Amino acid sequence: MKLTKLKTAMLAACAAMAFTSAAVAADVKATMIIYLDPSVQFFNPVVKGAQDAAAQFGVDLDVQYANNDPVRQNDLIESATASGVDGIAVAISSSDAFDASICAAVKAGIIVIGFNNDDLDGAKGNCRQAYVGMNEFASGYELGNRMIEQFGLKDGDVVVFNPREIPEASFAVARGGGIEKAMKEKGIKVETVRSGLDPSEAQNIIAQFLIANPNVKALFGTGSVTSTVGAGAIKDAGVKIPFGGFDLAVEIVNAVESGAMFATMDQQPYLQGYYPIAQIALAKKYGLTPTDVDTGQGAFLDKTRISSVKPLIGSYR
Repeated sequence: MKLTKLKTAMLAACAAMAFTSAAVAADVKATMIIYLDPSVQFFNPVVKGAQDAAAQFGVDLDVQYANNDPVRQNDLIESATASGVDGIAVAISSSDAFDASICAAVKAGIIVIGFNNDDLDGAKGNCRQAYVGMNEFASGYELGNRMIEQFGLKDGDVVVFNPREIPEASFAVARGGGIEKAMKEKGIKVETVRSGLDPSEAQNIIAQFLIANPNVKALFGTGSVTSTVGAGAIKDAGVKIPFGGFDLAVEIVNAVESGAMFATMDQQPYLQGYYPIAQIALAKKYGLTPTDVDTGQGAFLDKTRISSVKPLIGSYR
């Protein structure tokens, strides 16, 4: 019996060593293109997930940042295509700006998977073969309805404030659109302004709006910046209104734990990095078809659930 157990353990160890050796040899090349810059901490778990998948599946991974410049992002897609990579993982932050370059990559035989942001028309609007990310419209709609139910928002309430970092970006249009749909179904008016990506500037813009509009009944953050600074803006304005948002940061978790923020919608960014690179490798090596993955399922995190993810922020969440 002891010998059988020993042989089983040795076989398992050999199999693990063989897998590790195979994973080290990078025989697939992929480029990941993030539409913002490296200072945006939200993407740290995305990059970790991509790097972990690259190590596991034998992928030579190159991570590039477009710095919120559509021209640069198209240049990065075209450069990756010209270099003959096997796959491109790209955040499709615009429903129009990258159609031509992504279609050209697919026609060249490159596997293209969208992550984090998708074309607002999904596969109908872009040549990408799959999308890994949150269903952002549905998440916005869920958050809006939960806020309505929790805080008694109703027909006749004049304003719900919904600032957007980049109003034209696909994530802001989708998330904000879901929130606005929930509000409009109840006859609630929604105001939107551009807050920008600088946290200090965004907090000041939100606070000044709240001061100038005392009839505001609720605040939503549609991205990581507005969600991070929203509680501070409410405090600066000296008002008491419910606040809900998206994504995870230490400030967001602290706000939810303290009650300054009702809830946040977590899109599990680690998976948005891991799955695209894994799928590129599996498609290249074994001809497996890339598939959509909704990383936002079960994403609602309120005070009862938020503490469990706090230690994982910046790495896996």
